[in-house]
Amino acid sequence: MGRPGIDFPGFGCGLAIMRDGKLLLCKRLKAPEAGHWNIVGGKVDHMERSELAARREAEEESGLSIRSTRFLCLSEQLIEADRQHWISMIYVTDDFSGEPQLTEPDKLSDIGWYDLDALPQPLSRFAADAVRAIRAQTKALVDAS
Repeated sequence: MGRPGIDFPGFGCGLAIMRDGKLLLCKRLKAPEAGHWNIVGGKVDHMERSELAARREAEEESGLSIRSTRFLCLSEQLIEADRQHWISMIYVTDDFSGEPQLTEPDKLSDIGWYDLDALPQPLSRFAADAVRAIRAQTKALVDAS
């Protein structure tokens, strides 16, 4: 059958969770991009809507309860070092409850809130695309006012 992202492009999802101008990031322990800071997310299961998968992955990885989300951007990651290829739907929210916790210590080594102007490095390509989209939306809102 093959492995998504390795034998054929995988379909992923992510959720950029914002609070008071800060982005929730977690540090990956496994490929792709082990050691990189990432937004919460993962693989979309067969017959699962990507928005629901993003919410599910976020709740599993952070312990937060996600209420609503909205589409942010599409991200395509060609990760040569890990020989992986992913296409991901990324959503954004500031509508959640709870405090983030490190709920998957076998996959993630750290989790926390980071100001968009002081992000930890290195960022995953997935997270970098989300940050670019958030900044573009913020600029568009400022320009419109």
